[in-house]
Amino acid sequence: MSSLKELKSELLKAANPEKAIGAAKYFQAKPGGYGEGDLFHGISVPHQRKIAKKYFQTIDFSDILQLLCSDFHEERLTAIFILVYKFEKSKSDLEIKKIVEAYLEHTDFINNWDLVDSSAHKIIGPYYEDKPRTKLFELAHSKNLWEQRIAVISTFYFIKKDDFSDALKMAKELLHHKHDLMHKAIGWMLREIGNRNLQVLLQFLNEHYLDMPRTMLRYAIEKFEEGLRQDYLKGKIA
Repeated sequence: MSSLKELKSELLKAANPEKAIGAAKYFQAKPGGYGEGDLFHGISVPHQRKIAKKYFQTIDFSDILQLLCSDFHEERLTAIFILVYKFEKSKSDLEIKKIVEAYLEHTDFINNWDLVDSSAHKIIGPYYEDKPRTKLFELAHSKNLWEQRIAVISTFYFIKKDDFSDALKMAKELLHHKHDLMHKAIGWMLREIGNRNLQVLLQFLNEHYLDMPRTMLRYAIEKFEEGLRQDYLKGKIA
């Protein structure tokens, strides 16, 4: 088995203090920011993916969880990549369930948008495809912002299979959410629905667009022809 020490050593070889400063600003690790208190090594995402691919088959599961609980953002993201690779390659229902349970038990550490967006639709979405989705709506109405985002982004998996119902239901239920990161996530999912079925998106927008937060609306209509986009932004659609 590979050791956690070896994996961390490889990550640290790629650390860049200047990039770490930039990453802290980008992910709002400042006081009052959504990533407040997070620490960074300054390691590129491609390098993290490379290391995750190297170790995901040989590292002990307890070490993955230890990595996921790290104070450093890149170490948590590397753990997320490992869990995704293990989930995608696993042929064992027991292992898949173990991964999902571990993921959901550690949402306090899946605590920024890139961690969520790299994993929710690759682990949580597929797992609940053929199961009751009550858990997703529990997450959607959690007091934890990142659990809410996990719920929304997990529907991307269903959307890609032309199953829009849960994404639309969440969008409606979370329409008046206060956080910009949720506006972006919901708007993104609505846009993806429109990429596959424009009429479904238009029907939702025509019913709700006047009440939608501006950011959510902008994300949802980003790919529209400019004239139609402006009509929505100016409230001209009856």
